[in-house]
Amino acid sequence: MTTAATTPKQGATAPTPAARTDRTHGPRRPSLRSYLSSRSWSSLLYVAPALAFFAVFVLYPIGISVWYSFYAYDGLTQGTPVGWDNYTAVFTDSELRAALLHSLVLLFFYAVLPVCVGLLLAGAMSRIRVYGLTVFRAVLFLPQILSSVVVAVAWRNLLAVDGPVNTVLKAVGLGRFATSWLGDFDTALPSIGVIGAWVEYGLCMVLFLSGIVAIDRSTYEAARLDGAGPVREFFAITLPALRPQISIALILTVTFALRNFDLIWNTTRGGPGTTTTVPSLYVYQDAFQNRMLGRASALAIVLTVVILAVVTVVQLALRERERPLRRFASPGRKVQS
Repeated sequence: MTTAATTPKQGATAPTPAARTDRTHGPRRPSLRSYLSSRSWSSLLYVAPALAFFAVFVLYPIGISVWYSFYAYDGLTQGTPVGWDNYTAVFTDSELRAALLHSLVLLFFYAVLPVCVGLLLAGAMSRIRVYGLTVFRAVLFLPQILSSVVVAVAWRNLLAVDGPVNTVLKAVGLGRFATSWLGDFDTALPSIGVIGAWVEYGLCMVLFLSGIVAIDRSTYEAARLDGAGPVREFFAITLPALRPQISIALILTVTFALRNFDLIWNTTRGGPGTTTTVPSLYVYQDAFQNRMLGRASALAIVLTVVILAVVTVVQLALRERERPLRRFASPGRKVQS
């Protein structure tokens, strides 16, 4: 009686130990060798040109810069190993520390101010339905596509002593505020910052407009039914939904602020005195004017590390969190979160 109950059916096979292990612990992961053998190496040919370009024009120059940073090298004669002396000079030079401070000041004009202006313009344009609004958006984005040299020359003429800005100030009775905006020790750095903000706000505006378009319209309709006004809609719906776009905008603008060179070089060249100097300006001067390639390479490496650190902080601060969207509800209903 027990034999019939326990004897397997004819033609059936008993489970192997490996099969029992698979059922117990789940399917086995393929080994690295089987994974590689199952993939065609010909697929690498599609990315090989991009990888070669990246290696030759990005990785190789970075490696050479790191190598040069440990030498006293003028680009012509034999280099002399100096160890960490170039990095020590970067952190102990008072002028370089002042240049880094100038870059931190420009972060407000190049990053914070464009993001705020871009949010304001994007929020207003998303609610306005006016004929020709597309052309107006294109005009606001125009500074972003202009060459930095063109922007610098144009603003240098606008902010000259006899330029249009001072002429307008004198015409409206504010002649006491007329000054050499790029030649005064007190106004040179803020003037450079205003130029950078004018260049960057168009990029931020376009990024935020693309994010607003992706927001579900029913969310705004539900908010209006619950009595929310434009301001509450912006801070409760639009602003939280634009977290990814704000992160991208800050990364791009912060990078532009810390590596900015051509805009300053073509307007003030670091003057008057050293009031508008930035680290990238010293990299150029040490490398091509003072023939100090080792120190210039060390400063470039430090600047790269600073940019990566700031960008990492921005990404961690504004990273997307998996949270449900806040729903509006009338006072008599329970709010779901």
